Amino acid sequence: MPLRIGYVREHFSSPLLQFAEADEGRTIALVECPSGTGQLISRLTKDEIDVAMQLCDHTTQLGRISRLGSGSQTMAYVMGFQQGWPSESMNFQVNNDIRGLIDSVNDHSTAAFMWEWFTTKPWLDSGEVRFIGSVPTPWPSWLVAAQPSVNTEALKQFLTTLSSYVRSFDSAESRATKNVNFIKSRFGYGEEDIEAWMKTVGYPQDCLTIPKDVLMNTLSVLENAGVVKSPEGGFTVERFIDPKVVKLA
Repeated sequence: MPLRIGYVREHFSSPLLQFAEADEGRTIALVECPSGTGQLISRLTKDEIDVAMQLCDHTTQLGRISRLGSGSQTMAYVMGFQQGWPSESMNFQVNNDIRGLIDSVNDHSTAAFMWEWFTTKPWLDSGEVRFIGSVPTPWPSWLVAAQPSVNTEALKQFLTTLSSYVRSFDSAESRATKNVNFIKSRFGYGEEDIEAWMKTVGYPQDCLTIPKDVLMNTLSVLENAGVVKSPEGGFTVERFIDPKVVKLA
């Protein structure tokens, strides 16, 4: 049975989409989760997907979120920490997806929201929203999470194959030609916007290797933002990976 891969259909997912297109359902089946990280976590918890490809990169606009536990909520906490706001004073209304968030600022039921910059830009161009600031994520954009019951070898094979598509997408040749055409045809973005985005983004070369300092820095930021609480004695970074699948670097 193919692995059920939950994902958000955004330009960041292009290597995964190229993988799925070539795979033709033999080893993976994509399950779209338009509401983002919160929906991915929910479906993973309910065993509706085997693997969650979570995008944690939100570099924009506060008040409304897509779902509880979403990147839009987490980044709001990060922004609050940066501004010195107590996390317990931050309250949120859920609007499910980007469309709901856009509608909420236009009907004045909320003042602002946070979403990834280039994903939001088409609505900026159409005049439906305006940018008021940015909050860069203090961690890499992607997280891959899987059900504990997922076959280890199948998961390793998925990550190995995905790595090859990521490296191809990240190559200088693809950046100059193929990527622009692929993203333009799949998402309708203008070439100028795609080229600008390509200059700001990088991809890991090996999805089976996780830098230890990345995990520790991420946990530190989340703890300071009040999102997670460190156990007595501090975090043990090895608890956050499956050593049968990936390795720390």
